[in-house]
Amino acid sequence: MIRRHLIKTAAAAALVAGLSPSLAAAQDVTLRLHQFLPPPATVPKHILKPWATRVEEASGGKLKIEHFDAMSLGGRPPELMDQAIDGVADITMTVVGYTPGRFLKTEVFELPFMMTNPVATSMAFQDMVETDLQQGEYKDLKVLGAWVHGPGVIHADRPIETVEDMEGLKVRGPTRVINNLLEELGATPVGMPLPAIPEALSKGVVGGTVIPWEVTPAIKLSELVDNHTEFTGDEALYTATIIMVMNKAKYESLPDDIRAAIDAESGIKLSKFASEVMWAKDAPGRAIAEEAGNNIIQLPAEEVARFKEKAQPVIAAWVAQMAEKGIDGDKLIAEAKALIKKHGG
Repeated sequence: MIRRHLIKTAAAAALVAGLSPSLAAAQDVTLRLHQFLPPPATVPKHILKPWATRVEEASGGKLKIEHFDAMSLGGRPPELMDQAIDGVADITMTVVGYTPGRFLKTEVFELPFMMTNPVATSMAFQDMVETDLQQGEYKDLKVLGAWVHGPGVIHADRPIETVEDMEGLKVRGPTRVINNLLEELGATPVGMPLPAIPEALSKGVVGGTVIPWEVTPAIKLSELVDNHTEFTGDEALYTATIIMVMNKAKYESLPDDIRAAIDAESGIKLSKFASEVMWAKDAPGRAIAEEAGNNIIQLPAEEVARFKEKAQPVIAAWVAQMAEKGIDGDKLIAEAKALIKKHGG
């Protein structure tokens, strides 16, 4: 009886406020967004927080998104995908490759020299999510947005001017595919999430890393290494796939209007926005290295061709691994390239 009286009292209070009981409850919806980067980094500061603000505004003030940066809800970056599945966080943003071997089709966008343009590649990735991957390898999650970063750059404690310069260099790599590429180039890959890079470089655990310019200011990379190698031409050495996902049950339980507010700012709109921001932030990161007097190497076309030739076994091995899982890797590569071209890449 007491419980029923409390429910009636709450409903009456809502009506006094001029709201229906369901709408009053909807105003209290709070979602927790968890990710691994520090607050000043490009993704949380210039992508996730602006996105969340737009969603909150679109909800008419009924939704609040709380930000938990730098793994402040606990765990390690490789656990972020499962944190969203298990409801430890409502929303997580992560690099897909931090959970190697689980999201195999997604890896097609990380293959060497696949990316020609990060915005086109991001929109291609999102297209594939919507036509295949959401119902497939992401079926336990709700994908809010999928994108890639700008062209990958080699940052090292020694100049990398030829393929041979990679020989024996310990290099941090972010994902399984990229680590396979580094190994094929003669380097010794060391897998680790981005936040671990500064300590690994300062302690000599690695002598280099591959990341885009965009994220270098957040970890003060230009103070840790003096040499940066860029790849000229239309195709990037590599990129990494990034995804923002939501607990599926939580998403489906939301009121229709709040779910509509999230949808309106997600999908291809978020994919395009995120990739444009990350790509634009490459320039300021590069400028810091220039101002520091660091050695920025732009490989000539003939040397890029040698890297590309050296990378072919990585692609062949990936196709063979996909075949073992019942996936037509060659067909998937063709589909990815066609989608990238469709979006102007």
